[in-house]
Amino acid sequence: MTLLSVNLNAVAQLRNRRNLPWPSVTGIARVVLDAGASGITVHPRPDERHIRRSDVFDLAQLLREDYPGAEFNIEGYPSEDFFALIDAVAPQQVTLVPDDPAQATSDHGWDFAGQGELLVRALARLKAPGRRISLFCDPDGGVEAAAAARRVGADRIELYTGPYGGCYDAPDRAVRELAALAHTAKAAQDAGLGVNAGHDLTLANLPAFQSAVPGVAEVSIGHGLTADALLMGFAEAVRRYRAALGDQSV
Repeated sequence: MTLLSVNLNAVAQLRNRRNLPWPSVTGIARVVLDAGASGITVHPRPDERHIRRSDVFDLAQLLREDYPGAEFNIEGYPSEDFFALIDAVAPQQVTLVPDDPAQATSDHGWDFAGQGELLVRALARLKAPGRRISLFCDPDGGVEAAAAARRVGADRIELYTGPYGGCYDAPDRAVRELAALAHTAKAAQDAGLGVNAGHDLTLANLPAFQSAVPGVAEVSIGHGLTADALLMGFAEAVRRYRAALGDQSV
């Protein structure tokens, strides 16, 4: 079964519109974990436009004290500041993304050929007992990307599903995007890597993704789930996403 990690960046971005403590990032984390999410994902950026550094520490404390079985997944670019944050917080999973600090959101995977040495150095810094390292990967990366991710020492790749998510009004293109994702996922699995996925996954497009791309270990979903939560509440949104991922206990 594919596990659900809820990305809380959108919650933090809404809170940051005012100099007020609500909506509470830790409060929403409690709601989604109580509803059965397997973990929490955050992507703190240098300008703190959504998740703040203080949020990362607050969430780490919450998970450590009240939800010790939940996973904390922290995404980011491997800068010295990011290394220091990971050392201080010690999350179970680190997902490295090749983002420029000015980007609005992640929109591409790693250039494994051109940035391989950087990734080798980063993974050497980040590896720790009980910690998994995942690398953001383009949907059409295929065998080459999978082999490169394995070579630099990754445990998993995270399939960037943004192009597939953008096909909500183009079913023919969605079929092609799913084929590329399936090919890259299988290449990663054949190379001994686990596969995560994330970006613009929704209740509408998850069933086709699950059918076409078997064996995905975990998806991290934020924007779509938060949009649905505006209508149905976070707890119900989590339950519906779990059901869409094949969780028979919902």
